[in-house]
Amino acid sequence: MREGESAIFCQKQSGAYFTPGDVAQALVAWAVRRASDRLIDPSCGDGQFISIHRKSVGIEQNPLSAQNAIANAPWSLVHKGDFFTWAAETRERFECAAGNPPFIRYQSFKGEVRRRALELCALEGAHFSGLTSSWAPFLVATAALLKPGGRMAFVVPAEIGHAPYAAPLLDYLVNSFSEVHIIAIRRKLFPSLSEDCWLLYADGHGGSTSQINLTVCEEFKPSKHRPKPDVFVDVEEWRTTWSRRLRPYLLPQGIRHVYAAAAHDPASKRFGDIASIGIGYVSGDNEFFHLRPSEAKRLKIPSELLHPSLRNGRAMPSNHITEATVEAWKKSDDKVLLLRLKRCQELPSSVQRYLDSSAGREARLGYKCRNRTPWYAVPDVQVPDFVLSYMAGRSANLVQNLAGVTCTNSVHSVRVRDRKLAKKLLPQWSTPFVRLSCELEGHALGGGMLKLEPREASRILFPSETINVHADNEAMEDAISTLQRWRHYAE
Repeated sequence: MREGESAIFCQKQSGAYFTPGDVAQALVAWAVRRASDRLIDPSCGDGQFISIHRKSVGIEQNPLSAQNAIANAPWSLVHKGDFFTWAAETRERFECAAGNPPFIRYQSFKGEVRRRALELCALEGAHFSGLTSSWAPFLVATAALLKPGGRMAFVVPAEIGHAPYAAPLLDYLVNSFSEVHIIAIRRKLFPSLSEDCWLLYADGHGGSTSQINLTVCEEFKPSKHRPKPDVFVDVEEWRTTWSRRLRPYLLPQGIRHVYAAAAHDPASKRFGDIASIGIGYVSGDNEFFHLRPSEAKRLKIPSELLHPSLRNGRAMPSNHITEATVEAWKKSDDKVLLLRLKRCQELPSSVQRYLDSSAGREARLGYKCRNRTPWYAVPDVQVPDFVLSYMAGRSANLVQNLAGVTCTNSVHSVRVRDRKLAKKLLPQWSTPFVRLSCELEGHALGGGMLKLEPREASRILFPSETINVHADNEAMEDAISTLQRWRHYAE
């Protein structure tokens, strides 16, 4: 990690995060075979990697970091500027590469740099989505600079194991190298950061492979020798059964076989077969559009223009949202009443006064409000059949909506399409198999949280009755605990 680069790991704007010296030494040792090998670091920061091997080239955009790299590795060649521009123009080729590419999320990885990066990767046959983070294109562009038979060793975010945007990178690597090896590390390489890091080694540039070698370890112990693989991941199985995710391979083979059998059984169902899962409404200004009962009474807002709303997952009960739940919210005078106004609706004078208040004048300037007509009509307000937690600690919570409340985008709105199927399958939600499916289909978020995007939630699996998953309940509970440990829940 480099000093002065913005939005690297956790979107932190300041502070230095350096690769541990013994980790950098190990990666360079893996990549370099001969003293004559030329090594490239595409984002060399202060020169930590290029200082280890004398025949090195580094590229660094930050001027201060580039000066530090020159001072720390005076025998190396350091280019100041954008790596993707340099990579597109250079004719230099290298035996090896090593480093720690910048992890800049898609919100900040934008503009001309992003355009150049994605165009360069597309020319190499790697097509990234608009949600890609910077590190993945860095690796493709670096690989393109290797000589035939070349190799590279990098620190990578653990997102390589589950993020959809990382899948094109792995597809590119297995089609471009004769060996691809991922080292999954449970304990953090950077203890002060919420981001987990794994390691990537690729060898034999110009070749291809039908498997990904995976080493699963509790803690990385740096050595000049790479750890031996524990699992040989069949690429076709990775693409089909596991939706191009490596995270399932953290589990024992027996559990994977049971889950895969259920996934391939035509009688098994996905959550998306039962219901539509989407986000709740986006108000544009939650503080303005949600009122306490006492506020609504004081402002004389008619009750028919107020709709009880679940604001966030913390307010979700364990099983059902009932009228008693709503009454408890109101008794606590929580901000749970959504001001639900429609287009072309005649507004009572009390509502108009509220809209014209200082709070209303401020709210209408917000991005969402100023880009809709009229600004005060909150769109996509639905009454879901169930509400699903968007982020969870121990397990994802699915709650039946018996009180007709609506919900914000802090939780998921679940609308049942097949009521007969829902009545049969949704009671299985708390079973070990379905809870394990939530872990496998969702992904880890900082702070130990499990995050389920709507697309991921729609893939939650309900096994066929022909598959006896109950016999494996104890093993599945262990598997759930394993995945919770990997996302650092309760640590």
